[in-house]
Amino acid sequence: MKFPVPVYFEAIRLLEKADERPNLEQIAEQLQSSDVRERVLAMIELQKEAVPAQSALPLIKEALVDQNIQIRGMAAFALGIKPTSESLSLLVQILESDSDHNMRSMAAGSLGYLEDKRALESLRHAFYEDTHWLVQFSAAVALGNLKDLQAQSVLLEALESSQMLLQEAAIAALGEIGAIEVLDRLLPFAESEDWMIRKRLAEALGNLPDPRSTVMLRDLEQDSNVQVAEAAQRSRQRLAELL
Repeated sequence: MKFPVPVYFEAIRLLEKADERPNLEQIAEQLQSSDVRERVLAMIELQKEAVPAQSALPLIKEALVDQNIQIRGMAAFALGIKPTSESLSLLVQILESDSDHNMRSMAAGSLGYLEDKRALESLRHAFYEDTHWLVQFSAAVALGNLKDLQAQSVLLEALESSQMLLQEAAIAALGEIGAIEVLDRLLPFAESEDWMIRKRLAEALGNLPDPRSTVMLRDLEQDSNVQVAEAAQRSRQRLAELL
């Protein structure tokens, strides 16, 4: 989910100017403000590393029912980067029942941040059953973050999608989980007309130590797109240390 740029970055600018950082009581007050910008500021503060996750949780849960989608999305994100014992269940509930696809997508992404393999089934279900491509995309990315080979079958289906973004997510995720056994399914994407797919492949191959990866990376180093070529070079250097 993308936050509206004017509000979000103006909030960050104001925070940078502030001499004092608000405490939890001040954050709680800000979350009650009728001004969305003030509530965004509060959520930015709440996400900071200095605020203990357990202390932030009651305010995050409050923000999850805010009337503004920005605030709710930031709260879902906070559950992923400030994990507590409740984060998994709260995010699964959002993923499975929220009516807004942006929230479901954010929940899926945050489940990936948790890196908790108990989220596997919920993410798998979201990929197969959710009708919005953005949720499917986030679920595929999160499955890679779990680094669980049980996600492989879902990601192979994503490779066959007509949505290039889903293909990108699947390629990256299969690299993350180290799925060397499906390398033959990945290599043909070197011929894709989409440079981002070729770049994702180059990055993924760096996590798949196999002579075939090295050969393909040499080819991708000659790619007409500079970003693809540079990604291939980095990955080949990484593989040289692994093989």
